Amino acid sequence: MNPPAPEPVPERFAAAAREERPDLAELCLLIGARADPALDGAAADAAQIELDRLAGLLPHGLATPMDWAAALHRVLGAEHGFHGAPGDYQRLSSSLLQEVLRRRRGLPILLSVVWIEVARRAGAPVYGVALPGHFAVGLGDPDGPHVLVDPFHGGRVMSHADAEILAAGADVFTPADPLDVVQRILNNIRAWAAPRPEHRPVQLWTLDLTLLLPRHPAKLRYERAQLLVMMGDFLGGAAEMESYADVIGAFDPESAGVIRTKARAARAHLN
Repeated sequence: MNPPAPEPVPERFAAAAREERPDLAELCLLIGARADPALDGAAADAAQIELDRLAGLLPHGLATPMDWAAALHRVLGAEHGFHGAPGDYQRLSSSLLQEVLRRRRGLPILLSVVWIEVARRAGAPVYGVALPGHFAVGLGDPDGPHVLVDPFHGGRVMSHADAEILAAGADVFTPADPLDVVQRILNNIRAWAAPRPEHRPVQLWTLDLTLLLPRHPAKLRYERAQLLVMMGDFLGGAAEMESYADVIGAFDPESAGVIRTKARAARAHLN
């Protein structure tokens, strides 16, 4: 007998996002599988194996945050060439973990996922740090001795001044929640697709996955409704606009009225 077909990616993503301790690598690999079915199954398994292999290359006995930073820089940055470049911002593959592991190139947040997952497997005290417009990795105790490293630049240690400049005065050095990391990755993909009408289906699936997360901005439902209308699904978009208007009507009746008017206009395209 043939093995049963795996559940669709959205169902698996929703289940993984609602685990007590969501697995960052698994969620990122499911994003890749939704972007390209060829990155599911064996390709996702190979990515997990590669993360395990890279973790096994780190030496034993690392004790201080700087020890971990130096070892990760050597293994991932120097020996395996993981880094980023400005051109990577123009590629969807830079946001897909399977492809980042294959190409050893990616956006700061995906390279940070590689650092986090490799370090975690090796037993390091590691966490993501969501800076405005950038992403870094912390090693050590966020409230005690720690260092920040920049995977986009091969894992170089960031000085306090570097971090302050990137933070732009914001208090953002607390560990990033895995689900917030995943939402930021999906936001990046949606921003990449938005200027390109031919990539509206990509916008749609990123919204669909984001809406499966346990917490997300409610306004994304309205954004999805507008996108459906732009893609020619006038009835579906109008129905979602009206549903969103019902949600906000109790506290923002003026905006709800505007949205209902847009829903009627969407339906009028069918006349």
